[in-house]
Amino acid sequence: MATTLIAKKLKQLRKENGMTQVDLAMKSGVGLNFIRELEQGKATVRMDKVTQVFALFDYELVPQKKVNE
Repeated sequence: MATTLIAKKLKQLRKENGMTQVDLAMKSGVGLNFIRELEQGKATVRMDKVTQVFALFDYELVPQKKVNE
């Protein structure tokens, strides 16, 4: 669930900023395959790289108690 939310948020931020996946990879300093996997919600991605990508948009990942839906 959290992975899906992260994927959706990243794709939203990227599109709002008029960036392609290639643009995002280059500007954030990670590989294109990493961006693709992250946006697809791959569960096993490196958190340091996720943090690096989100930092480009002035976002940070923080631990948060689960909200019951």
